[in-house]
Amino acid sequence: MKKIDESYFYYLQKRSRLGYLYRKFWLYPKLCRYLGEKTLDVGCGIGDLLQYKKNIIGVDINSESVKYCQSKGLNARLMKIDILPFKSNVFNSIVLDNVLEHIENPELLLHEVRRVLIDNGTILVGVPGIKGFSSDPDHKVFYSESKLIDVLAVNGFTLDLMFNMPFKWKYLDTRASQYCVYAIFKKTIY
Repeated sequence: MKKIDESYFYYLQKRSRLGYLYRKFWLYPKLCRYLGEKTLDVGCGIGDLLQYKKNIIGVDINSESVKYCQSKGLNARLMKIDILPFKSNVFNSIVLDNVLEHIENPELLLHEVRRVLIDNGTILVGVPGIKGFSSDPDHKVFYSESKLIDVLAVNGFTLDLMFNMPFKWKYLDTRASQYCVYAIFKKTIY
């Protein structure tokens, strides 16, 4: 597992300078409008969002990524697959940015997200477009907009808002690896 962690960690660090600038000055300012004060970033990777938004906690299954984030003074914790190391009803918002497509069966993770999210809390989910999905060998499931809505609905979340980044344009979907679909969901109260 350590070898896999190391190789994926180094893959994450290969992001382009343009990709970093896009995240810092375009993507994260928009995403953070929808995040609450107590936010959890599931699949925090190398901690770009943790650096951008203060008072956020990150978790990842990749031990190398977590060590890297911690070495930069970021609040990152190692999680076991599909188990979030927190009490129930703790966070008012949770981010799954480019995470779901790596998981063949996301039900267990979404159950955990639901458990640690407060009632009526927000989950922000981002999934890559066609080009982004095909550019990462670790991607397992492609999410169209309708499939994303269906998967979250079945797991106890109601769609609040959907948008594309950097903006909606079919041309970018097949030509830009940074093109993503983002959706804001609320935890459904039964």
